[in-house]
Amino acid sequence: MRILKYTYYIILVNLLLISCGGGSDNDTPVDPIVPVVLDPDAASLIFPEDNTECNEGVVSTSDETKSTVTFEWSAAENTDSYEIKLKNLDTGSVTTAVSNTNEKDISINRGTPYEWYVISLANGTSTSATSDTWSFYNQGPGVENYAPFPAIAISPQRGSTVSSSSTTIILEWTTSDVDDDIVSYEVLFDTSETPTVSLGETTESTIEATIASGNTYYWKVITKDSFDNSSISELFEFRIE
Repeated sequence: MRILKYTYYIILVNLLLISCGGGSDNDTPVDPIVPVVLDPDAASLIFPEDNTECNEGVVSTSDETKSTVTFEWSAAENTDSYEIKLKNLDTGSVTTAVSNTNEKDISINRGTPYEWYVISLANGTSTSATSDTWSFYNQGPGVENYAPFPAIAISPQRGSTVSSSSTTIILEWTTSDVDDDIVSYEVLFDTSETPTVSLGETTESTIEATIASGNTYYWKVITKDSFDNSSISELFEFRIE
């Protein structure tokens, strides 16, 4: 009698397992749902505006050489945070700030030219997006006329290798000035990393230089305005094949 009861119990358990779908070797495993992470979009810069004087900063009460400026940009799609890259054009030093919103208060030097851009970041992906780059002057005490922004090389592109059968090349750059009173440019050009040879002054943003194959050339642009203010660009370089 005990054997019959035990056999009945085993059959009952097996029926329950089959009815619940357990123990079947034919079950198809279900792949987990992996969320799709979209790449972030680039932000559009709003303030400080490009090629302008920023006069809305709050001057520090403890250090009058500094003021706090609220940087603003548009909210970018598929973005969780932003990196603000701010370059002091006088010293070349770069500061990085982080924000989870589309604005950030940053303390910067007064009477100083800056360049800035914003990088959009998203959680779950290493892909980022970079905004345009804008330049501005942070207003300084008693400044009546600002020096021009340092020139930026257009051609040849910085770090490029140029194939040329000619013995000359056209150097081209761009710059701007808050006061719009640039009067001339002087270009220093040499095979030395500290160029001292002047190609002369010009009122145009291009100048011709003599080159030879196999050389690496370095150049800088000195921009001057009508108040005798001047700015010196970063060092640009290119190689001739």
